Amino acid sequence: MTKEDSSRKLAVVCAREAYAMRGDSIVVYDLRGLSDVADYFVIACGTNRRQLKAMANGIEEASAGAGERAIGVEGLDVGNWILLDFGDVVVHLFLKEVREYYGLDMLWGDAPVVKWEDDM
Repeated sequence: MTKEDSSRKLAVVCAREAYAMRGDSIVVYDLRGLSDVADYFVIACGTNRRQLKAMANGIEEASAGAGERAIGVEGLDVGNWILLDFGDVVVHLFLKEVREYYGLDMLWGDAPVVKWEDDM
């Protein structure tokens, strides 16, 4: 499996785990060729801080099961925007109003969207 394939697979694993933890408005942006920061952004919403923390923990467990570990996690103490950095994949977990305020979807909305729901 190529690095590109493994990054895409990890992004899908993260999106599916967010969905399993009842995340909402989940989108995976393919940023290859558009950003030097990451190849994929996974963005999801939760209804409260406790749910966001549970999603973050679930994503860390699911990614570890896929052989990947986050190199950095930010925002667990505040809990309204949690970021999990896997290098080529960055996961953003937001409360809805925080997601709207920061507008990452507006910033990256022209990027191709990965169909992570396929084969569920």
